[in-house]
Order: sequence, then C-alpha cells, then structure tokens
Amino acid sequence: MAKRVFIAGIMQGSRTEKELHSQDYRTELTEFLRETMPELEVYDPFAKNQDSVNYGNEKGKDTFLRHNKMCGTEIDLLIAYVPEASMGTAVEMWEAWKNGAVIISISGMTRNWVVRYLSHRIYPDLESFKAAVKSGEIAALLAEEGERA
Repeated sequence: MAKRVFIAGIMQGSRTEKELHSQDYRTELTEFLRETMPELEVYDPFAKNQDSVNYGNEKGKDTFLRHNKMCGTEIDLLIAYVPEASMGTAVEMWEAWKNGAVIISISGMTRNWVVRYLSHRIYPDLESFKAAVKSGEIAALLAEEGERA
C-alpha cells in the first residue's frame, strides 16, 4: 500500500487581507516527490481549493475540518513548509502527530515549539529537503517509523 503524503504549508499566514503567500512550493514539492519517490501518494490541499480565500463560512469550515481530519486519520507523512508561522499548518501538524504520522518541516523556525517538537526532521529550505530525499534519508525515516507503528 502506498504511503500517503499531505503537503501542508503557509497559505495566508498573518495576512489580514484576501491574499495568499506564493504557493509555488506546493507544485515544486509535488512534482519532485512524484519524480523521486513515485511510490508515494501525494495530496496537496491547495490544488483542489485554489480559491479558498473566497470561500463562504460553510465551505471554508468544511474544507478546514476535512483537511485536519485527513491529517489525523489518513496520512503517513506530512511535509510542512513553514517559512513563517502558519496557524492552519500548526493544526495539521498536531493532528498528524497525534495520528503517529511522520512529520517533516521545511523551516528556519527551529525555535518554534510546534516545528521543534512535532517534527521528526527539520530542513532549513527546499534544497536541503530535496537533498535528503535524494540521499535516501526520507525513505529510511519512513521505513523506520513504519516499523515502530
């Protein structure tokens, strides 16, 4: 059975207007993982919800809760891209942690408690994460954690 991966990461961050941070990292991560680890089943919540900043309350709440439930029950690996704080990503990380999923953060916020204490590994940027994938480090981590489950 394929390992299920959830791409978590900053969308609005601390912005108060209807504006998103660049979501290019999601495409980059998804394409990279599909090329280098094709056995993974990658889910990007933004790919199916690109207009989420314009959702009404009902659809927004349903989407938020559905993704958090997914992190808490359906995934094996969560990759959190957090160059700055993201409340939604923190909730997804918490749910994944409670589920026993492997959590990898791509972040320079190594003193942030959510990043620091919920992550199995922390990489400062996308390039160092990609190097870890290419070296086999991520596959080994998934295999190691899978044996513990």
